[in-house]
Amino acid sequence: MSPWRMTRWERGNLPPDTDSSSDDTATGPAEPERRHEALVSVRLGPSAPGSHLVEYLRHEPCAVAAWWIAADVDAVVRLSADSMTVLHRAVADLRRRAGVEVVVAHSILRALDLTAPADPRASTNAPAWIAPAA
Repeated sequence: MSPWRMTRWERGNLPPDTDSSSDDTATGPAEPERRHEALVSVRLGPSAPGSHLVEYLRHEPCAVAAWWIAADVDAVVRLSADSMTVLHRAVADLRRRAGVEVVVAHSILRALDLTAPADPRASTNAPAWIAPAA
C-alpha cells in the first residue's frame, strides 16, 4: 500500500491523546489498540444447519461472540480484527464457508458510556426513562 494512502497508525505514528513520554522504557511505549469490529446479522441457508454455523465460528479467529436471535434473522455474530481488510474477509467467509446469508453488517464505532448520566443535573438514583415534568 502506498504510504500516502496509509493512516497515521499504519505508518507508525501514535494517536494524538497517547502519551509518548511514559516510563515504560524496558517494555517500550504501550501500543494503541487498533481493533475494528462489526455486528453481523445472519440467516441460515436452507442447507446450513445451526450446528454448522456454531462449529465454523468456534474455529474462526475473528469471531468474538454470537447469539441466537428470535427475530427476522437467526443469529448475530460479533467479529473483531486488526484491519478492515481482515474484517471484510471474515464477513465474506461467513457467506462462503459457513453457508449463511449475511443480512446486514454494522461496523462498531465506539462503545457508549452507560455509567455517566446524559444530563449532569439528573438524579443518579432515578432510572433513565424518568424525567422531571417541569
